[in-house]
Amino acid sequence: MSRFFLEVAYKGTLYAGFQAQKNANTIQDEIEKALFIFLKDAISLTGSSRTDAGVHALHNFFHFDFDFPQMPQLPKIVYHLNAILPPDIVIKNIFAVAADAHCRFDAISRRYEYAIYQQKDPFLTDRGYFYPYKLNMELLNEAALLVKAENNFESFAKRNTQVKTFVCSVSESIWIKEEETIYYRVTANRFLRGMVKGLVGTMLKVGRKKITVEEFKHIIESADTNLADFSVPAHGLKLMEVAYNPSTLTHKL
Repeated sequence: MSRFFLEVAYKGTLYAGFQAQKNANTIQDEIEKALFIFLKDAISLTGSSRTDAGVHALHNFFHFDFDFPQMPQLPKIVYHLNAILPPDIVIKNIFAVAADAHCRFDAISRRYEYAIYQQKDPFLTDRGYFYPYKLNMELLNEAALLVKAENNFESFAKRNTQVKTFVCSVSESIWIKEEETIYYRVTANRFLRGMVKGLVGTMLKVGRKKITVEEFKHIIESADTNLADFSVPAHGLKLMEVAYNPSTLTHKL
């Protein structure tokens, strides 16, 4: 039995999220259906980074195990799966990996971006948050630096999140303005459910001077989910990269 990583990208608008759910169509469901059509066998996928309903990804991974009679030409698998999949999901690559490689536990970091646009733009309607209010970039980045300095993000985890720890190691947290679009970019070893949306929504209050940087710091330190703002829409969020050590994706068969 050989193990393979699938590198995928998708527009999440029409899906209930990344991971399979009861009575809802997801990215995992669509790819498992495509694999069944191509391989004539039921495949169970394991995902690297779960995204919620409406969230997009430029770079995410699944892994699966399959016993091919002989090693297939991997580019042909990519071609055939993309011919089966709907247009808003694409397989970008497939990697033969070590039998114990795990796309979730072997990932060393994840990077997200949240896009905000301030002038009406029909091409960003479902890929960014239309937020036509004056924002103070200096204050936003003061708040972003606090995020990088902290490691307990219980305040920014949605209620009933079942995790053993709320500790995340954030290596990048910055707001960037490009013409009329503003991006929040954050990289960490792991993220909690709803964490990026909570950070963005709460920092926007800082940027509009509805709360101070000191009050934002208190929200982080309080470990109180009730104080964070999770109201920003999912469609502004994109998973940009799931990173691995190079050796993980260069296994020799």
